[in-house]
Amino acid sequence: MGQNEQDSTEGRSLLADARRSAILTLLKTAGSVTVAEIESQFGVSSMTARRDLAELERRGVARRTHGGAVLPSITAHEDSFASRLDREPEAKRALGAWAAELVREGESLFLDGSSSAYHVAKALAERGTRCTIITNSLPIIDLIGTLPTPGIDLVGVGGTLRRLTSSFVGPLATRTVEAHVADRLFFSAKGVSRDGLLTDADALEADVKRAMIARAEEVILLIDATKLESRGLNVITTLADVQTVLAHGINQDDLQTLKLAGPRVLRVADTAA
Repeated sequence: MGQNEQDSTEGRSLLADARRSAILTLLKTAGSVTVAEIESQFGVSSMTARRDLAELERRGVARRTHGGAVLPSITAHEDSFASRLDREPEAKRALGAWAAELVREGESLFLDGSSSAYHVAKALAERGTRCTIITNSLPIIDLIGTLPTPGIDLVGVGGTLRRLTSSFVGPLATRTVEAHVADRLFFSAKGVSRDGLLTDADALEADVKRAMIARAEEVILLIDATKLESRGLNVITTLADVQTVLAHGINQDDLQTLKLAGPRVLRVADTAA
């Protein structure tokens, strides 16, 4: 490469870096930016704008969305089980109904402490599916223990009760999980990153989920579109350890991103399959 050509390449690189820094400033100010805004403000093509956003996402300072990008949300904040149960109720009911359709008579199931897993338990009880549920969720234990569901056997995972999440965690909980095996695990996460990391806000919750993943024949992740917009501080595992994803409300771009990580992805509608 000649000196002039090298200087030209370095100059373009410097221009791109400066533009990306400016895009990041916009992103931090507004919380989001669109491809069209980048094209207009910097006089670049949509391909260049998307390439800039891809590079910012690679650096971990942006999360691409359909038509633009937002700031990644990485937080230790954790909502109570009651508040999570009230959030996206239609999506979670649909996820629960679809998940229940996958369960065969006589199977054993791990259900984690998520509100999505609670809806799986509720759907199974309403269907009268004969199965065994192994769970660290106090609301699921209460639900199955009080409903007339003689066909469902219940194994409660004990340990230290986290009042915020109404779930049992700690060494005793993980040991109890490790003493069992299950045909399927239905679980959720605080968020899913673009590079396929499943995260949780609490390290002890993540420990229990990892133990369930290790002891389940099929691992099934339940998510709605909001899970792709936030992340917790604690890594549970990667999508490579998940066989099936039931996803509600995701767009085509997110669908393809999930599929590239390896699992089978089923896009869930508002009614059961």
